[in-house]
This record gives sequence, C-alpha cells and structure tokens, in this order.
Amino acid sequence: MGNEAALATRDRFADRLLTGSVKKSYDPVVDVDWDAPLDPEKMFLPPEVVSLYGTALWEAMTPEQRRELSRQELANLLSTGIWFENLLNRILLRELMNDTPTSAWSHYTLTEMGDECRHMMMFGKLIDRIEARPYWPKPPARLLISALEQVLRGSMTWVAALVGEEIFDAQQRRTLDDPELQPLVSRVMRIHVTEEARHIGFARDALARRAPEMSAAELAFTKACVAVAAPLFVSLLANRHMYRRAGLDDPAAARRTALRNPHFRRNLAMGAADLAAVLDRHGLFGPAGKAIWRVAGMLPR
Repeated sequence: MGNEAALATRDRFADRLLTGSVKKSYDPVVDVDWDAPLDPEKMFLPPEVVSLYGTALWEAMTPEQRRELSRQELANLLSTGIWFENLLNRILLRELMNDTPTSAWSHYTLTEMGDECRHMMMFGKLIDRIEARPYWPKPPARLLISALEQVLRGSMTWVAALVGEEIFDAQQRRTLDDPELQPLVSRVMRIHVTEEARHIGFARDALARRAPEMSAAELAFTKACVAVAAPLFVSLLANRHMYRRAGLDDPAAARRTALRNPHFRRNLAMGAADLAAVLDRHGLFGPAGKAIWRVAGMLPR
C-alpha cells in the first residue's frame, strides 16, 4: 500500500474513533457522584484481585485489615495510572509534531489526550475520596519517568501505551461488576474501561502499521524493552509501601509473599494474555522476553 493510501486508511480508522468519542465520553466532575457515601463493609478492590489473596497471610487478616489493604492497593494502582497517563500524554504530544494538524489521526490523538487528562483528575479525586494518600515517586524516580519520554519512540510509543492500558483494562473488566466492590470504584472503572477501549484500538492500529516497517535495530530494541517491561510492571503492582501503610508487621515479607503468590501470578497472566498475543503476532516477543515474563508471573509457566 502506498503512503498516501496508508494515511487515508489510518485517518478513516481515526474518524471512527472520533465518532465513538462523541457518542460515549464522560466528564468525571459531573458523571461521578463524588458525594455518595462509601459502604463501610465493601472492598475497594475485589478480594481476588488483592495481591495477598489466597495466602496464609491473607487468611490470618481480619476483614478490616483486608479492606484496608484493598484501599491501599487501589490508591497505588490509581497513582501508577496517573504517572503513566502523564507520560503517555507527553509522548503523544511529541508524536503530533510529526503529523499534520488537519488529519483525523491528529484530531483523535488530541481527543485521547483529553480523555487521559480527565482520567488523571478522576483517579486523583478517587484517591482523595477514599481518604488515601497517593503513591508518588521520589525525585530520582520522577527523573527516570521523565527520561522514558526520550526512550519510548517509534514502535515503543505504542508498545508502552498497550502495556499501560491493556493489563489494567483486562483486570477492570473482570471485576467492575463484583458485588463486593464499592459502587463508587465500580463507576470509575466503568468510565475508564469504556474510554480505554478506544485508546487500546488506536494503539493496536498504530503498532500494526509500524511493525512491518521496523529496522533490525528497532526490532531488537523493542524486544529488549518488552522483556524488561514485565518485572518493572510487577514491581509497581507489589509496591512494598502498600503493605506498610496497610499496617502489616513486615512489609518486605508481605511483598515477597505477594510475588510468590500463585493466585496473584495467575491474575497477572490473565490480564496480560491479550497483550502478549498482540506482541507475539507482531514479532516483538522473543524467547528471552517470554522467559522473563514467565519468571515475573505475566505468562503462565
């Protein structure tokens, strides 16, 4: 397909996403009832999603301790989402400099950035509403996150978008209707899932167009980044500070228990299954990457 025809096909796809955005978008300020009371008996994440679920440590915890751990894990998840969507918006803004501002692709990119800005606000408001503190990076970590903006180029722009979106999306879809979940959390998850479906489609389409054009060097670099993404992602989800804030006696031991927890690892693998299939289909998932993902728990053994 010639370049002009490829751009036309790309823009037709972006036009469909724009139409979907008009029909189904949300403003968290008005579309979420932030004054609704929290249910003192319900969890902030479904029990089976909490990292220690199914372990001896979990069985020894009181219902109140389990609820508190779910609150801290939700705050950590939302905080990570804010960091990621901040980084993604900066990358997308850079990508706009390489395209014409009159294209449907550029217009959808701007629409997605608007969605992500609202998501960051929504996540921040939810952290505040559940009376938790955000898990915010220290200055050295903030420098590292900012440096990623320079690393995530070409195919890695879209791989990074999918790593940050697909796994959370899969987890949310499986749990947002759980009767044990706080209704407010379920509402936020539903909004996020609805809008992220378009973002995932956009990133998948962009990666499919980019993958056949990659040089050998870009392919090798992308495979290496894919490989290291798994342990980084898992380390964020098993943040030891969650266990400390939840009041567990030995946060480091709790983290080790979570990382070895077969239930937690199965949840990770289920959440990453669609992403792994996409990466494999485009030749971005080499044997070393798959081995690292299995060790990290993001692929079944």
